Amino acid sequence: MIKVSVIYPRSEGSEFNIGYYCDSHMPMVQKLLGDACTGIAAEEGLAGGAPGEPAPYHAMGHLYFKTIEDFQSSFGPNTGEIMADVPNYTNIEPTLVVSKVRIS
Repeated sequence: MIKVSVIYPRSEGSEFNIGYYCDSHMPMVQKLLGDACTGIAAEEGLAGGAPGEPAPYHAMGHLYFKTIEDFQSSFGPNTGEIMADVPNYTNIEPTLVVSKVRIS
């Protein structure tokens, strides 16, 4: 299984609308990717490792695929539409990580 994680790091002046992300953006992405995307998940950062420390990220989104080719063939043609929606929920430049799930 392939997991594509989109990470939104916290920094001074960064903003993130978790409601829009979960209710609008992620469902739109899943619909655009179709059957190639086998699942989605969203996480909201709550805290860092030490008491009182803020989370290092606002949110992380995860997209699941059977193969990296499924990710590439479904995401590539929809990149423009997906990225055009980003300003609707954040001013953060997201970091994308593609990984192979070894244990779940």
